[in-house]
Amino acid sequence: MKVAIQGIKGSFHHIVAEHYFGKNIELVECLSFTEMPKLLHTKQAEVVIMAIENSIAGAILPNYALIDEQELTICGEYHLPIHHNLMGLKGQNMADITEVYSHPMALLQCHKFFKTYPHIKLIEDKDTAVVAKRIRDQKLKGVGAIASELAAKSYNLEILAPEIQTIKENATRFFILTNSAIKSSVSSNKASIKFITSHESGSLAKILTTLAKHHLNLSKIQSMPVIETPWKYAFFADFTFDSYADYYNAINEIKGKVETLKILGEYNKGKR
Repeated sequence: MKVAIQGIKGSFHHIVAEHYFGKNIELVECLSFTEMPKLLHTKQAEVVIMAIENSIAGAILPNYALIDEQELTICGEYHLPIHHNLMGLKGQNMADITEVYSHPMALLQCHKFFKTYPHIKLIEDKDTAVVAKRIRDQKLKGVGAIASELAAKSYNLEILAPEIQTIKENATRFFILTNSAIKSSVSSNKASIKFITSHESGSLAKILTTLAKHHLNLSKIQSMPVIETPWKYAFFADFTFDSYADYYNAINEIKGKVETLKILGEYNKGKR
């Protein structure tokens, strides 16, 4: 299976790909989320793995827009505990490191650790594993990367400080995406939808009440502006259910209470 990931070998997306599909996959590396839908549409990849939210930093809003605009289908999810490690060329110690490069999200999640090392300059880069590979390829002394243990192994780097994330219980949620039509299945127990309500007072509350009436458990709701209409908002919602019939009935009732409704995916809830 050809699996497109954001980043390269050793990235957190790579870890998710192997955990979800096994190691017998062909990785399609991509440094930008915006490039990923094209890989599906041109059949260069069969499936895409895309980070959607982090337990510390919150939702990655542009990715919600990508999924919607590019007509992608959510067919699964995966929650990955994030373990950030500081690494560099072998034979160095913390005193030798003067610059650390990594993805902005990784730097944000590890900022407290570096307060103890004021001599180290933090610099944003495209991807965690890309920095690790660059250090190995260019034999960069004095330069560190924040990346996964897999990246350290993949690029023969030494971990100088393990588990440097500020909050140890740190996890990222990833969507498994295709551009195929949604395949409804009674075995599904989670769904993601996008809807736009009217300006009528209490319109959102009516939707939430409908979900509760049909025993659906709202696990996330995210608002995003409708670009074409100032001060109008779309809502992206995830919810779980025990009965597919309850979900089916709720969707049918909601259709009559919103301006637009789009089902983004029906899938099985990932384990946290």
